[in-house]
Amino acid sequence: MEQINKVLRFLDDNKIEYKLHEHPAVYTCEQAKKYCTGIPGIAGKNLFLTDKKKGRFFLVVMPANKRMDLKGFAKKVKAIKLSFGSSQELEKLLELTPGSVSPLGLLNDQKQMVELFIDSDVLASDMVNFHPNDNKASVELTQAMFRRFLEKLGRKYQELG
Repeated sequence: MEQINKVLRFLDDNKIEYKLHEHPAVYTCEQAKKYCTGIPGIAGKNLFLTDKKKGRFFLVVMPANKRMDLKGFAKKVKAIKLSFGSSQELEKLLELTPGSVSPLGLLNDQKQMVELFIDSDVLASDMVNFHPNDNKASVELTQAMFRRFLEKLGRKYQELG
């Protein structure tokens, strides 16, 4: 609950409008389909990746129903050895646990060590939903409010086609 409160406080302090939806903990896209069906907006998945050879970290935000081309992404970011980040790296950089990854976790990335990539379908959606750093809830944001969140964090992102 502490993580949720931190996110909601940031949103409130920055006049970012949202709706909070509480639900059972979801760890997979399949569980999200079951418990989050009434929440409007695009259903997404968030991948925490690393290039261990170069010490780089990435957060990829994409629609739940879209497949990630890991080889293509590795080529795009010039990664030598791309893999999923460990739970320890996730905890250290974003203060998150597996299953609760979302762009709202960038609130904890004060040194901006994690590079953000957002799929064009997510950017084209009128409404987006993300875990507020806890997988027992979802925060519904309009696209404008999501972009305001990133702006208030001073976060840049790259669009993925």
